[in-house]
Amino acid sequence: MADFYKYHGLGNDYLVIDPRKISFGLNLHEENIRLICHRNYGIGSDGILYGPIQCKDGEIGFKIFNPDGSEAEKSGNGIRIFALYVLDQLYVNPEAFEKESPYFNLHTKGGKVCVQLIDAKTNTIKVDMGKYSFITLDGLEAINKEIKILGQSEMISCVDIGNPHCVVIKEKATEELARQLGPVLENHELFPNRTNVQIMEILDQSNIKIEIWERGAGYTLASGTSSSASSCVAHKLGFVGRSVTVHMPGGKVNVEIAKENVYLTGVATRVFKGDFAKDLKYQLISNKS
Repeated sequence: MADFYKYHGLGNDYLVIDPRKISFGLNLHEENIRLICHRNYGIGSDGILYGPIQCKDGEIGFKIFNPDGSEAEKSGNGIRIFALYVLDQLYVNPEAFEKESPYFNLHTKGGKVCVQLIDAKTNTIKVDMGKYSFITLDGLEAINKEIKILGQSEMISCVDIGNPHCVVIKEKATEELARQLGPVLENHELFPNRTNVQIMEILDQSNIKIEIWERGAGYTLASGTSSSASSCVAHKLGFVGRSVTVHMPGGKVNVEIAKENVYLTGVATRVFKGDFAKDLKYQLISNKS
C-alpha cells in the first residue's frame, strides 16, 4: 500500500495514484495536481495517472492529468505505465495470463486501447493506440498547411490520435526549436483546445527523430502519442513506410501504421513508491479549489 507509485516511459515520468490504496481523501483538482507535479514543492512529475476506475463493461479505466491540472485524452507513455502498474497489482483478469503474451483493454478519455505485454523482463508493452485521422482546418485536411507564426511561414500537418497533434518538419529537430515553436503553436487560434507539438526530422525510410512540446506539460523527453502522430504524418507524405522507429531525447519506440489504427511498442520503468508526508498532505487537504 502506498499513496503514489512513480514510473517513467523513456524519461516521461508519471505518478500513479490509486484510489484503492491512497491513505487519505485526495481531491485531484487543478491546484492539487499542480502542487503534486511541481518538482520543487511537490513530488515532481510530467503528470498523474489516476485509477483504476471501473468501467461499465467491467474493464479498467483511468484518468490522465497534465502537470498544469488539465485532463489529457491519451498518452502513449501513460498507457504503457498504467498497464505495467495494473500488471504489478494483479488487477488484470487472470485469464489474460493463460496466453503467451497477455493482453487486455484499458479505457482513457480518448477511447479504449488494447495493451499487450511483449516481454516481462524488459517491460516492453505494445499498445493499439486506436484510429488516427488528419485534422481538418479551414475546410481542408491539414497536410503541409502554411501558417504564419513568429514573423515567418511554417508548414504544419495535424493529426488526431485521440488527442490533437501539430507536426512541423525541419532539416534538424532540436530542443531549441521545440521550445521556440511549441508554446506558440500549442496556443494558436487554429487550436481552440490547444495542441501537442512535434518538431520532426526525417532520418531515413524507417527512422524519424522528434522533439516534443506537450500540451499542458511543455518540453518533454518522450511521448507515445507524439511518436504515433509524427509517424502518421511522415508516412502520409511518403517519407517512411508503415514500420517506423522514432528517436527522442529519452529513447526509442516503434510505431506500426495500419490502414486505420496505429500500434506503439516501447518500455515502461518502475522508479519508486511512497507516501505523502504530513506537511504536504495537510496542504493538499487544505486546498479547497
